[in-house]
Amino acid sequence: MEWYVIHTQTGAEDRAKAGIDRRIQTTDLKKYVEELVVPTEQVSEVRGGKKRITTRKFFPGYLLIKMEMTKESWYLIKTTPGVTSFIGPGRQPQKLSDQEVNNILKRTVDTESRPSPKVSFDLHEPVRITQGPFANFNGTVTETYPERGKLKVSVPVFGRATLVELEYWQVEKV
Repeated sequence: MEWYVIHTQTGAEDRAKAGIDRRIQTTDLKKYVEELVVPTEQVSEVRGGKKRITTRKFFPGYLLIKMEMTKESWYLIKTTPGVTSFIGPGRQPQKLSDQEVNNILKRTVDTESRPSPKVSFDLHEPVRITQGPFANFNGTVTETYPERGKLKVSVPVFGRATLVELEYWQVEKV
């Protein structure tokens, strides 16, 4: 069995996955399909001053499927509502390497235990502090620590630059 990528209508990934699952259960093609995955990740964001963790699809419009490619299995998947095509040159589906699949699945598992921030910041990017003692101050990002969800911001206070370590949810892009 090999991994392939299925292109779906954007926003219809879950509907296409449910349709494929339903068709597999009602036909004798269960033996050809082993696994079907919608690549998602957990992201943390702040809404209304509260930190929330949500699920986001990091390859919108795509599903991963581990299957044995036959004419019957190809036709079953291709004719499922919501599915537009397999990814590959011409009409031939392209197999994914084990390394590519492992990277995608690892990202899904890693973000379950430690959600990634929804927003990322670049060095020297201007930001506005929204929470804490320096609220409403503008500054510049000097260092980022995405694995911890923190960053250092240079804030001008009384004409001197002061470094402040903040969490991602305490700042916003200007």
